[in-house]
Amino acid sequence: MKLLHLVPAMDQGGVERGILEMNRAYAAAGFENVVVSSGGRLAAQIDADGGRHVALDVKSKNPLTYFGRAFALRRLLEREKPDVAIVHSRVPGWLYAFAARKLDIPLISFAHGLNSVSFYSRIMTRGDLVVVPSRCVAEYLHTSYGTPFDVMRVIPRAVDAVRFDPARIDRAFVAEKAAEWGVAGRYVAMGLGRITQLKGYDTLVRAAALLSREIPELLVVIVGEAEKLRLDYFESLKRTVRECGMEDRVIFAGPQTKVPECLSLADVVVSANTRKPEAFGRSMTEALAMGKPVAAVRFGGALDIIEEGVNGAFAERVPDGPGAGEARARNLADAIKRVRFSAYGDLRTPCIEKFSFEKMVELSISACREAVALHRR
Repeated sequence: MKLLHLVPAMDQGGVERGILEMNRAYAAAGFENVVVSSGGRLAAQIDADGGRHVALDVKSKNPLTYFGRAFALRRLLEREKPDVAIVHSRVPGWLYAFAARKLDIPLISFAHGLNSVSFYSRIMTRGDLVVVPSRCVAEYLHTSYGTPFDVMRVIPRAVDAVRFDPARIDRAFVAEKAAEWGVAGRYVAMGLGRITQLKGYDTLVRAAALLSREIPELLVVIVGEAEKLRLDYFESLKRTVRECGMEDRVIFAGPQTKVPECLSLADVVVSANTRKPEAFGRSMTEALAMGKPVAAVRFGGALDIIEEGVNGAFAERVPDGPGAGEARARNLADAIKRVRFSAYGDLRTPCIEKFSFEKMVELSISACREAVALHRR
């Protein structure tokens, strides 16, 4: 079977990493795997791992070049004759809609996230099958566009069980960071990810301030980079730390490449986002794979990952409105406290079983074959 993926570019990112992982799996399973993108740092890896990368501009949103690029894509489709096409984003989806007319190619639309509801975004619901990373995205598409549940397949993102393995971490690096951050004797609540408003780090800081008497050993460590376009938020976050009197309880650790090692120093990993639900929540599964419980807001991809009292605790979501900030902090503080005073068993094994790479590959191959069968009907 020949698969043809359409993705805007092959640079760093969760979607791109997933395509790399699946490219290796498809090649190992004997599939011919073609990835079409405008290029990027990861493009060469597709060929190195047994697939084939084809450079074509399926990224630009310039309407003046749309038809020229769509015709180029059509010529490519006619030449490659894929058994299944898989679109991973809206621009490639619209180009494919024009390019593939009357070519009779089964299509999978992979809706990786929760795009704004619009005619433009609706293109990601047009496949013979629609693949989503969580029930949250499936319900969003059903509510927003009426996409039937019976044409959607939930394929969660896999956790890298080799990389996120407590037995394989760099002990010297862990010792270095433990000393640098001063974690000895502390209860470490870790936030992981870029410093943006969506991550809710201000809520985490305020929640920690509320807990400072009940959990005097609490230390917040935020691992992530403040992007240039988000420096205003970073400055406001540092002001929040000062206003809450938390200067000696909050560490901004900056970007770190050794994420498993950082996670090994956490006692609880916190997902404080309340504004836009995450389509999945990879950092939560990575935390569980490292044996760390999670405190998360009860919405989005967290609903597929966290079980109250089993591997973490939920903070109830609070919609925008008067007093929302205080209520969010109280709810998150309560969730962190429940984790702090709870005992958990083996968190790694059930996480690896539920979000294994093997299961993701099995479901993905099954979806390809099902798309062909549905298209023929």
